[in-house]
Amino acid sequence: METKPLRVLVLMCSTRPGAFGPAVGRWLVDAVTPRAAELGVELVPLALGDLDLPFLDEEEHPSSGVYQREHTRRWSATVDAADGFIAVTPEYNYGMPATLKNALDYLGAEWAWKPIGFVSYGNTSAGTRSVQHSKQVVTTLRMVPLGATVAIRLTEAVQDGHLRPDAARDAAAVTLLDELTRLTHALRPMRDRIRPGTVPGPLPGSYARRLTPDDAPEVTVLQRACWADEAIVNDTLALPALHETPDDVRAWLATWDTTGLWLDGRLLGMIRTRPDGTDWHLGRLAVVPDLRGRGLGRWLLRTAEDSAAPDSRRVLLFTGARSEGNIALYQRQGYRLVPSPAPDGTVRLTKDLTAAPVP
Repeated sequence: METKPLRVLVLMCSTRPGAFGPAVGRWLVDAVTPRAAELGVELVPLALGDLDLPFLDEEEHPSSGVYQREHTRRWSATVDAADGFIAVTPEYNYGMPATLKNALDYLGAEWAWKPIGFVSYGNTSAGTRSVQHSKQVVTTLRMVPLGATVAIRLTEAVQDGHLRPDAARDAAAVTLLDELTRLTHALRPMRDRIRPGTVPGPLPGSYARRLTPDDAPEVTVLQRACWADEAIVNDTLALPALHETPDDVRAWLATWDTTGLWLDGRLLGMIRTRPDGTDWHLGRLAVVPDLRGRGLGRWLLRTAEDSAAPDSRRVLLFTGARSEGNIALYQRQGYRLVPSPAPDGTVRLTKDLTAAPVP
């Protein structure tokens, strides 16, 4: 499961002067903020009127991802960075506001595989027809609308220009946030698969992508699961991977090019690389203990080798001097053990990148 904080945009959809939408939006944020803190959710209120989006004015189709207008690029970056959405929307003539439809139409892939919940308001239908209209559009964009909704009938909920306190309505808003959070976690693998640079992995349904500092919690867990065995074999606890905090991991993820192998939101393995003169330095090759022996380590190793910088002449890596299983794996893949162990109890292995590949 994803462990980084979730970013949820609360979209205030009405731009009509004097509209009641801002009051509904303020109530919603106030009602769910305590629960959001418990769930690790960052709520970001955003009024569509503040985006200054004219009616769609891009020449290329939104599915191309080619944006010429600065306002489109800003909107794209905002939506792309979000994990989920809550639309606070009125109903205009049995449908959604034009501002919401226009904001949705501007983009394509940025919306895909992200959940969206609705808080509607109105008189006769409490805005529910706006929600039904919106669902037709968002599903076309591969978004996932929630089953949970909050519908506010203004004739019953408003007194003296303010929303009356309503414990049931507050509870419904929390239920909506809970469902949004669960769906956001569940849809993460779908979002990952459409990231630029994501490639299929060696197991059915698995995929590999570059890790970022946001992945530090998962990497920290993987390291501690994998390097415990190394500590036992080498009779030492002085292994950096066992003691690094998420902040330590976050720091080196920013400087190494690290490939992570995922399946259903679980980090199965990783390897990091970076150039060191004419050497291509590999490190932190790890595979979860329950999936060892299935070729994942070899797949990650070859992926790292294939990404070597053009001027690299050899691959360089280190492992524990007593890690016989690791050493044997590397030697089968064409690595040569360099004599004389280092003072820290590791050994160095190298592989000539100019030689023919190992079958």
